Amino acid sequence: MTLRIHFTAEDLARTRLASGVRPLLELDIGIRLLQERSHPARFDAWRRRTAPRLPQRLAPLFDLIPALGASADFLDLHRAEDPDDFQDRLCSTPVRRLTEDLDRWAAGLAHVPRSVRRLRQDTALVRDLAEAVHTAHGLLVAPYWPRIEQLAGADRALRLGHLAEHGIERLLSELNPRYITWTSPVLHLTTASRRDGDIHLAGRGLLLIPTVFGSHYPAYDLPDDGQPWITFPVRDSAHATTAPAAVTAGVLAEAPSSLRALLGRTRATVLWVIAEHTGCTTTQLAARARVSPASASEHASVLRRAGLTTLTRDGRSARHAVSPAGHALLASSGT
Repeated sequence: MTLRIHFTAEDLARTRLASGVRPLLELDIGIRLLQERSHPARFDAWRRRTAPRLPQRLAPLFDLIPALGASADFLDLHRAEDPDDFQDRLCSTPVRRLTEDLDRWAAGLAHVPRSVRRLRQDTALVRDLAEAVHTAHGLLVAPYWPRIEQLAGADRALRLGHLAEHGIERLLSELNPRYITWTSPVLHLTTASRRDGDIHLAGRGLLLIPTVFGSHYPAYDLPDDGQPWITFPVRDSAHATTAPAAVTAGVLAEAPSSLRALLGRTRATVLWVIAEHTGCTTTQLAARARVSPASASEHASVLRRAGLTTLTRDGRSARHAVSPAGHALLASSGT
């Protein structure tokens, strides 16, 4: 069963690629991923690291964003805005709209969570909900944002190349071939909910939004006051049809906290990157650790003099690896 999006020539002309990954949409997908156990290779390490950090005050947010299915309309996290702007917008939502959206959303539930009933009775609690979104973003998405943007930037260059060299239909056909297929003039989406139906864009075109957390099934929306959109997973090369599990897991990884306390955040990150990418060059190390090549070289030299890493020459390149002592330190550092 697929969701079929019908294009006209006008829709194709108005279809566009979003400028980048959207932090609050990543948060929405991340909250859903924490409530289920799919794709363990990509997300289990991130789940184990993240779940224990979540304070109880975030529970209403998880009630309103289920693992599968729509959230209440006022909790719209797909816009290209930062958490502060969203917090202001949510707090200024008219009470009437808030209650209408809650009633409409809750009508489809077999059981309405207590936090949702409380919000319906006391709409002033929306400020707590807005703060919960801000806190959740800081815990679930913000620590990995530089690497997410780096991967998304490379993906964007790839997609724009497809568009420039081969046209919009090539771009659509290679978004996510496993779950998004293009048979002109219809785009077929296999969604997590297995929804079946037809959508006619009616001249509005389609916005294509990249995502790291949404690495499998596409998400979509048909907003009343904006352009319809779908998501597609970023990938790491022209030869991959989606981002490999190791790439996603690496983007959402971090150096152990105890290691950061011992070595300092940047040097711990450099050691961790070398361990995760054995044989990386100094240029590659700098990119993955998000530091300048000079800084990467300096930190790697300190680690090597301490006996934690090694250096081998490969032609004109220097390649880094972790020594047995470095492996022992990493193994004992915990998370």
